[in-house]
Amino acid sequence: MSPTPPRPVPVRSARVTALAACAAVSLLAAGCTSSDDTGADATTAGKAGGAGIKVALITHSAPDDAFWERVRKGAEAAAGKDGIELSYKSDPDAAGQAKLVREAVADKVDGIALTLAKPEAMKGAVAAARAAGIPVVGLNSGIDAWKPTGLLQYFGQDESVAGRAVGDKLDALRSKHALCVIHERGNVAVEARCAGVKKTFGGRTDLLYVDGTDSEALTDSVAAALRQDPTIDEVVMNGAQFALEAVESVKDAGSKAEIATFDLNDDIVKAVQRGDVQFAVDQQPYLQGYLAVDAFWLYETNGNVSGGGEEPVLTGPAFVTKDNVASIAKYAAGGTR
Repeated sequence: MSPTPPRPVPVRSARVTALAACAAVSLLAAGCTSSDDTGADATTAGKAGGAGIKVALITHSAPDDAFWERVRKGAEAAAGKDGIELSYKSDPDAAGQAKLVREAVADKVDGIALTLAKPEAMKGAVAAARAAGIPVVGLNSGIDAWKPTGLLQYFGQDESVAGRAVGDKLDALRSKHALCVIHERGNVAVEARCAGVKKTFGGRTDLLYVDGTDSEALTDSVAAALRQDPTIDEVVMNGAQFALEAVESVKDAGSKAEIATFDLNDDIVKAVQRGDVQFAVDQQPYLQGYLAVDAFWLYETNGNVSGGGEEPVLTGPAFVTKDNVASIAKYAAGGTR
């Protein structure tokens, strides 16, 4: 990889094109160190002579989630390039996440990047940051809430658009009956995906709510739904690890249903190559983390982020199928897709 990564699309842009996104992901150099490579609380020291900015990245990730490790890896790459001191913390509980934001405010950081999986729970904490004069940007979750909540910018996928695209794809594949599995009730991003599928898919769409923190119960619940209704021919999952569990569900149920999933990792790439997963929707978490942190460098050096009047920077959706998975595989193996 090139030792000097290209400047990503400026945050004024309404959309990251597929070509620009691929170039940014493939050429970025990590070039940074972490005091804790496995925990949810880590600090990355910026390079000497850098901007001297302290940024907190605070997400709703559960522990040891491979998706969020990609977000963090991208954020660390930007921090290392820009000379930013980056701290990363997460809490899947919305109240816990809001508390982490308030702690970052008390630490007098120079910027906060956060997710809005449950926007109402985060409003007070964001308001506290704004009152303290700390700029806040959003990533990954909350595309419909970032402006009303007062964030400066948003980097991620429009989940409703992604869901509608999946519905259209299922029609093209001549599917008839989809089961869209929601692993976290009330998560606005996940709910929007399944609502989007239901809106455009010409067949029948059923919703199944499961506990994403209990893999065995999730596998059993999906298998039970497939046994109960053998007409289900497509299972749509909302996370890479859940899709792999659904593969077991299909086997356990003796079903012929195909599996599609939102989000991508190395294991899903291999599953698409094997034919265990029909297709995946990639929103590029590495790029989301990179752009969210790099935004603060741009804000500090030339005021590139304006106060809520811009469009979101979209990093997806992109479909990964058997036809194009070979071109993605090396990036997934390296943790940048």
